[in-house]
Amino acid sequence: MKTLLLLAATLLLVALSVLCHMTVPSAGLNFMAACLAIIPLAGWMGRATEEIAVKVGPRLGGLLSATFGNAVEIIIGCFALSQGLTTLVKASITGSILGNLLFVLGLSFLVGGLKHPVQRFNIRVAHSQTAMLMLGIPIMFLLPVIFSVSRYHSLLVMTGAVCSVSFLVYILGLVFSLYTHRQLLGDLEEERNEDIEDPGRIKNSNLLFVNLPVSLLILLIVTVLVGVESDFLVHSVEHLASHAGWSQMFLGVIVVAIIGNAAEHASAVWMAWKNRMDLSLEIAVGSSLQVAMFVAPVLYFFSIIVGHPMFFQFSVPELVSLTAAILLVAILMVDGESNWLEGAMAVGAYAVMAIGFYILH
Repeated sequence: MKTLLLLAATLLLVALSVLCHMTVPSAGLNFMAACLAIIPLAGWMGRATEEIAVKVGPRLGGLLSATFGNAVEIIIGCFALSQGLTTLVKASITGSILGNLLFVLGLSFLVGGLKHPVQRFNIRVAHSQTAMLMLGIPIMFLLPVIFSVSRYHSLLVMTGAVCSVSFLVYILGLVFSLYTHRQLLGDLEEERNEDIEDPGRIKNSNLLFVNLPVSLLILLIVTVLVGVESDFLVHSVEHLASHAGWSQMFLGVIVVAIIGNAAEHASAVWMAWKNRMDLSLEIAVGSSLQVAMFVAPVLYFFSIIVGHPMFFQFSVPELVSLTAAILLVAILMVDGESNWLEGAMAVGAYAVMAIGFYILH
C-alpha cells in the first residue's frame, strides 16, 4: 500500500510539473515543480537499480549500482551542457561533493548519534575512502588550474588528461572492491544483505518489481521521466538566473546538487539511524568519489561532443570549500567512531559555505 501511494504521489508531481511547464509562464514555479518531481523520481531510479542488482547477482549488481548511482546528476548535467550552461554543471559537481561530504555525512552522524551515543564503522574502509578523497579530488580540481594557467589549449588538454586518468582509476577501484578484494568489505556486504532481506522491503518490492524484465521496464520509464523533468529544470534555470538574480553557481552548488541526490541523502541518514554506519558512509563518501571520478569525466566528454567544452577551471571559493571539506571529513573519520557533535560540526560547516555561495551571487 505504501509503495502504491508513493507511486501515485510521484505521478501526480510529474503531471503537475508538465502542466506548469505548458501553462505557467513563471520560471520560479516551473523550477520548483521540476525539482519536486525529480526528487521522488530519483528515489524510484535508485530503488529500481537496487532491485535489478539483487536479481542479477552481487558482482554485476555492484557494477550496475556503481554506474547508475548518480544517473540523475548525469542526466541533468547532459541537458544543461546541451544548452551551454557549463558554469551550472561545474557548480553542481562541486555542490554534490560538498553536499555528500558535509551535509549528508554530517546529518548521518548527527541523527545516528542522537539514538546511539557512539557509532563505529570499518576503519580500514574509512581510511581507504579518505585516501581516495585526499588524492583524487585535489588532483581532479587543482591540477588543471595549476598546469594550464588559463591557456585554452593547455586547459583543454589537461582537463582531458585528468578526466581520463580519473575514470581509469575509478574502474580499477570497481575491480578492487567487486572482484579482487571483496573480502575486505565483508561488513559492508553484510549490512547491504540485511537491508535487502528486510521483510517490509521485500513485501513492498514484490508489488511492483515482480521480476527482472518488469524492473528493467520501470528503470527505463523513470529514466525517460527524469530526462523530461531535467529539460524543464534546465530551461527554468536559465530564466531564473536572468530574472530572479540567482547565479548559476549558487543554483548549481546548493539547489541542483541537493535535488539530484535527495533520495540518496535520505538513505544515508536512515542507515545511520539504524546504526549501519558502514553502509551510511559508503553512500555519503562513496558518492562523492563517484561524482569526482566518474560523473565529472562523463560530463566532460559529453561537453566535448555537444560543442560546449567544460574546462575544469573552478573558482577560488569552490577550491577552498572542497579542500576544507576533505580535511574536515578526514579528521572526523580518522578514529573509526562518530557522535552527534561531529555531525553538527560538519552540517554547520556546510551551512556557512551555503551562505557564502549565496552572498557571492
